Amino acid sequence: TGRLQSNLTDYYLSRSGFECDDIRIKRLLALAAQKFVTDIATDALQFCKLRQQSLATRPTASIGTTASGSGSGRNVREKKLCLTMEDLAPALAEYGVTIKKPEYYL
Repeated sequence: TGRLQSNLTDYYLSRSGFECDDIRIKRLLALAAQKFVTDIATDALQFCKLRQQSLATRPTASIGTTASGSGSGRNVREKKLCLTMEDLAPALAEYGVTIKKPEYYL
């Protein structure tokens, strides 16, 4: 199923100092966390698709042809989408979370 497991929820709630014996409260918090992560992932996917479209419409690229060579129709083999920090950063920014890549990798 799509919801967070209770032991994972218990672990992170205890790490943050939250103590509650009511399972309904824990399930509600797990549901809110699941929705938050899902919304961010959905937004990041939209940013990824927009980025892929902008790359595909560059004048030097010959995108949009099918296997037969005609320009109509969809590509026979669709590209797999890859979530990158370039997509995730603006999605998180919509929710008030700012992330930056470090200037130097050590």
